[in-house]
Amino acid sequence: MSSTKSDRHISWRTWSLVILVVFAWIVISGRLIYLQYIGHRQFASVVVRQQVYKEKIPARPGDLLDRNGRLLATTIVTSSLFVIPQRLENQNDVAQICKLLDLDEAHFLNRLKQNRNKLFLWVKRRLTDQELQDIRSLSLSDDVWGFRQEYRRKYPQGALAAHVLGLRDIDGKGQGGIEEAFDHMICGQDGYRFQVRDAHGRVIEVRNDSRVAACNGESLVTTLDSIIQLYTERQLQAIVKEWQPKSACAIVMGVKTGEVLAMASVPTFDLNHPENISESAWKNTAIASIYEPGSTLKPFIVAAALEKGILEKEEEFDCENGEYRMSKRVLHDHHSYGMLSVTDILVKSSNIGMAKIGERLTNPGLFEAVEAFGLGQKTGIQLPGELNGIVRPLKEWNIYSTGSIPMGQEIAVTPIQLITAHVALANQGKLLNPRLIRDQIDHNHFPRSDEEPEQVRPLVSTPIVSSEVADWLVRVPMLETVRRGTGRKAMLEEYAVFGKTGTAQKPDPKTGKYSSQLHVSSFICGAPAHDPQILVLVVVNEPSVGPNHYGGTIAGPPASEILKQTLIYLRVPFDRNYRQHGKQAAGGLHNMLR
Repeated sequence: MSSTKSDRHISWRTWSLVILVVFAWIVISGRLIYLQYIGHRQFASVVVRQQVYKEKIPARPGDLLDRNGRLLATTIVTSSLFVIPQRLENQNDVAQICKLLDLDEAHFLNRLKQNRNKLFLWVKRRLTDQELQDIRSLSLSDDVWGFRQEYRRKYPQGALAAHVLGLRDIDGKGQGGIEEAFDHMICGQDGYRFQVRDAHGRVIEVRNDSRVAACNGESLVTTLDSIIQLYTERQLQAIVKEWQPKSACAIVMGVKTGEVLAMASVPTFDLNHPENISESAWKNTAIASIYEPGSTLKPFIVAAALEKGILEKEEEFDCENGEYRMSKRVLHDHHSYGMLSVTDILVKSSNIGMAKIGERLTNPGLFEAVEAFGLGQKTGIQLPGELNGIVRPLKEWNIYSTGSIPMGQEIAVTPIQLITAHVALANQGKLLNPRLIRDQIDHNHFPRSDEEPEQVRPLVSTPIVSSEVADWLVRVPMLETVRRGTGRKAMLEEYAVFGKTGTAQKPDPKTGKYSSQLHVSSFICGAPAHDPQILVLVVVNEPSVGPNHYGGTIAGPPASEILKQTLIYLRVPFDRNYRQHGKQAAGGLHNMLR
């Protein structure tokens, strides 16, 4: 009986073992079937991904040209050095390379340690010709070190038009200026091709059958003129040397087209050395700084009053001998004036005369005038960073506004807004949109769809005031401002210059009240007065040298010099009738003084 029990016990253990073995074989067989038939595609895909590498074929960014085809920005091919950390054994090579390329050896060794199992690591990108020659002289192992060709952005003119052009970073992304605003057009579209590599990461085959060619970027022809830009930047540098301002900017614009021929800001920087750009130099003050326009706003208020028929050109106003009470506020002029005509209110820049014109317009009329000339809103200059300016809602205006707005206070504008508004007066009352791009060049010659929007903005002209009002303001008050008013230092022998000065007080950061020391000095001028071609604006922020900071003194002479050089360069004929008239007027004045 005990033998029977023992046999049963052995039989149970045998069957358990058999069942376990059978179950194990079923699991193994199932896994094999899965790997062979079901998971085959998945693992094959992994193997292919490990063997086949998708290599990007970079697109060449398009060039930037000035209006005459001069090269402002282009792209060259350079070599970049890489290493395969997984194969690196000779540490002496690392020390030599770091010394030649001026790299921090400890930092680079740490990078190698963190990426020791990888098959690719950049050492230094965009080598100079000398660096490339030095590295090649080391006779490095091709299995460990290598070069790749990359595109590098080059700016042949250095710092010229730096703020307008912007630059491209090390990865080819547009940063600031036209480079950023039109990056989608300039950068192009990268292509690609597939490479087959062995287990060690070496390329054994390039599959050109699946290659997709790169689509190079488009080149853009800007409205800038390199020569005029150079004139402008030299004058700004002279301003910095003489008046030591916090910043300054200048804009040159074509009256008939709204094209920006030059736009410059200081401080500036060299586009070829972005590593040296200071934070203060990056800002394009021509579009991204706001200030109270001061007296440069006055012609717009007079234009609005004349257009509404509530003011006559021949009218005279009592300027109260330099002191005028408006409600609880007392306004003052720089000099004591009695009766002044509308022309002389602008020529002598009388705040009291302007306040009385503001009373006739009332706040709604003033608000309408400011909005009509495009102040308080972007011009659409096609550059990143443009500000709106500041024009408070009409409901927030009060009796102080009635006197302040006509003087150019309580609102803030950008330089590009101000010159665009003045172009409307010089262009017979028609407001133009400012333009920076003249044309685009598609190097790929692909046909464009009719539904594709135009990137180059068409000329848009919006009537603001009548041609009669605009022409009178330019040919009489603004011309007389330069002949015998606050803009006398901007007078030229060759051309009849019209213009308007601006000297705006800035708020004191400590008190919040207007400072007697901090000013924005500006001057806007154009010529010839009988047929305006060019307009120039110079804005100087916080000049720190000299007894006074009047716009006519600081900004007037450089603005007229830029204007003169531009007109001569563009071969605009001298205004000989004006020259003869000017000599006669000067002779008469000389006789009176005798």
